[in-house]
Amino acid sequence: MPGFRLGIYVFKDAEIVDFAAPYGVFSVARRYDAELDAFLISDAMRPVQAQAGFTVLPNYSFSDRPAMDAFLIPGGYGTRQEMHNLRLHEYIRSLPQTTLLTSVCTGSWIYGKMGLLDGLPATNRKEPDAQEAGSRGMVPIERLAKIAPSAKIRRSRVVDAGRLITGGGISAGMEVGFHLLRRAGYEESFIADVARVMEYSAAYEAYRDDREEAASQAE
Repeated sequence: MPGFRLGIYVFKDAEIVDFAAPYGVFSVARRYDAELDAFLISDAMRPVQAQAGFTVLPNYSFSDRPAMDAFLIPGGYGTRQEMHNLRLHEYIRSLPQTTLLTSVCTGSWIYGKMGLLDGLPATNRKEPDAQEAGSRGMVPIERLAKIAPSAKIRRSRVVDAGRLITGGGISAGMEVGFHLLRRAGYEESFIADVARVMEYSAAYEAYRDDREEAASQAE
C-alpha cells in the first residue's frame, strides 16, 4: 500500500469521541502498516479545548499545509460556530480535489453550509440530546436538511458520495475510520483484524454494511 494520511480538524468544543475514534482506528492499523498516519490540524499552533475541557495540541496549523489524503471534521457544539468560520472554509476549498472531505456527526453541517453537499447524499446524528429533544430543539439530521436543503438526507451510518463522506452519530467515527481504510485500498480482512484487536468485532460486524456508497447512489 502507498500509505494514507488522515488530517483531523480540531476546534473549540469539538466532540471528543468524534475525532478520537477515527484517530484510534488509524493508530491501531499502524501496527500493521506504518505507512498509515493520522494527525490533528487546527487554524493555529496553540492548544485547543474540545468539549468537557479536554485539551489537545494540534500537530499542524492551516499555514503548514500538510499533505493528506483525507480531511475529517468532527461534530460537537463548536460546529455551530465553525459553520461561519471563513478561514476554515477557505482552507477546505484550497485542498486538492484528490483529498477526501469527511465528517462525523454535525461536522457535515459545515460542508452543508459551504454548499458542498448540494445534490449529494449525506447523513448526521439521528438521536437528540437533552437540548435537542426539547420543543425548541432540532435533531442534527433534521438540522442538516435545513442547512443544506439541496442535499439528499440519508440515515445510514456512513454515506460515501465520492469525495464527500459523512458519518452518523458520535460513535460512528469508528465506522468512518474503518471506511477510510477501505477507501485507502485495504481489504476487508485487514479492517476486520484491526476491529478484532480493538475488541470491536461484534459492532464491526453489525455496522459494516450500514453504509451507502457512490456506486449505489444513482436514483
